[in-house]
Parts: sequence; C-alpha cells; structure tokens
Amino acid sequence: MSDAHVDVLLFSDDADTRRAIMDAIGERASKDSPKIEWHEAATAYGVEALMSTHDFAVLILDGEATKEGGFSIARELANTYEELPPIIALTARSQDTWLATWAGAVETIEAPYDPLEVQEKIAQLLRSA
Repeated sequence: MSDAHVDVLLFSDDADTRRAIMDAIGERASKDSPKIEWHEAATAYGVEALMSTHDFAVLILDGEATKEGGFSIARELANTYEELPPIIALTARSQDTWLATWAGAVETIEAPYDPLEVQEKIAQLLRSA
C-alpha cells in the first residue's frame, strides 16, 4: 500500500461518539484502502470551516448531535456545494434511515456502532470514490 491518504470528516458534538468511530476504523478501513487522515468537528461551524479548506473523500455526520444535527448540516452542505463526497449518517434508531436518506446520506450506521459494519461501509465508499 502506498503512502496515499484520504481525508475524512467526522462530525459529532459527542467526543465519545467521534472516538468510537475512529477507533472502529483505525488508520485504514481495510487493507486495500488508503490511510485515513481524520478531521473532527464538534459544531456546524467547525464542519463549514473544514469543508472550505479540505477535499474530503467521505463525510460522517452524527444525526443525533444537539443544537444542529448531522441531518440539517447535510442539507445545508447540499445547498452550498455543487458536489459533495458521500455522506454516512450516524443514527440512534433504524426509523431514522428515511431522514438520513432525505438529508442526502448514502449510508447509515445505527448505534451502538458495530466496528465491522463501520469498517465495511467506509471501505466500500472509499473503493467506489
């Protein structure tokens, strides 16, 4: 594997959620995927600031974040940018899948986060990018 890397944005207002996702994936989602450089945001403003300075391969947005959740951030990004990387929405319930889809997510991951599911979904999106 080369030294190639991809930038991944992880938004959640909960540091434990961010840590759980990063720990589940590690430096690579799979042995055939590039190294991941993580960029964390705890607020909508943080997401906006990072989006303006990086070219992300994948966005992981927490739909359960308070104040402004990942679903509304996804919609705002869609209204701001002509092209967006694939979005994975973190949800608390399977019933939120429709909302995640409406917001523009191509995948959802339901809490509690299964490390294998998290790795597989990220790896699949990175392969198709």
